Amino acid sequence: MLGRVVVVLSVVVAAALVGHRLIPALGGFTPVLESLLPWLGLAVPVLLVAAAVARSRPAAAAALVPGVVWAVMFGSTLFRTPPGGASDLAVGTVNVGVRNSASGEAVRAIAKDLDLLAAQELTSGGPAAKQLNKMFKYHYPVSTVGLWSRYPISQAKPLDVGLGWPRALRAVVTTPKGKVTVYVMHLASARPGQTASRDASLAHARKLIDADSSKRILLLGDLNTATTDRGMRGLTPPLTDAQSVAGDGFGFTWPSEFPITRPDHILFKGMTATEAGVAPAAGSDHRAAIASLRL
Repeated sequence: MLGRVVVVLSVVVAAALVGHRLIPALGGFTPVLESLLPWLGLAVPVLLVAAAVARSRPAAAAALVPGVVWAVMFGSTLFRTPPGGASDLAVGTVNVGVRNSASGEAVRAIAKDLDLLAAQELTSGGPAAKQLNKMFKYHYPVSTVGLWSRYPISQAKPLDVGLGWPRALRAVVTTPKGKVTVYVMHLASARPGQTASRDASLAHARKLIDADSSKRILLLGDLNTATTDRGMRGLTPPLTDAQSVAGDGFGFTWPSEFPITRPDHILFKGMTATEAGVAPAAGSDHRAAIASLRL
């Protein structure tokens, strides 16, 4: 009986990995499943142990199937070598945490080697904004989001991504190697059974990107959408995920104490990502996403 259970569960896990995008929303269950998709690989050793206990070769063979599927889907992520090489722009994004009294310390540590930093969950006149104003000559805050830059900012304007109030912005940053159109966004939250607002804000974000004819586009922010969530298909493509092409590992950013998923993103087009990763953010429940780009 145990061997049969192992076979059935192995098929279910393999099917969930391969066909997760074919599974209906199921009252909000599927986005949670997709957010945690890489962690399904942990089922493989458990199934192999159960097959050994059952002393069943068919069960052991079946348990290897989801392992092979997982390796095909995510193996390269663990062994990816960042392209490296020269870069022209170091960028980052961090949700500082609206109640984070240490947000000033957090952004100071993150921003010290960056040219651009996007922040979310800012409080007006709070420690994060004050610290960043000291570190960067140029800045443009909008409501609870903001952009800080070592290079001039122009054509800046607030954006509403379907929330009824501005929680995003668009600006043009003039770097020594040319102009980059930068979006900073904090999309609607997504919870089990409550993804409609997030999905609508994703659709708004895609419309903004599609309507933008800029040669170089950079989108920084907390998109409340995991890399493996089907919702990301609305943005990648046309944009490229810096972590997926230049990161070392999955780059999970939430929750900060033991990250299991990645809602914070650096997406781009018209540039080349040379490195990507994460950085701690003192007091926040998110880690920061960082990347280096060549223009």
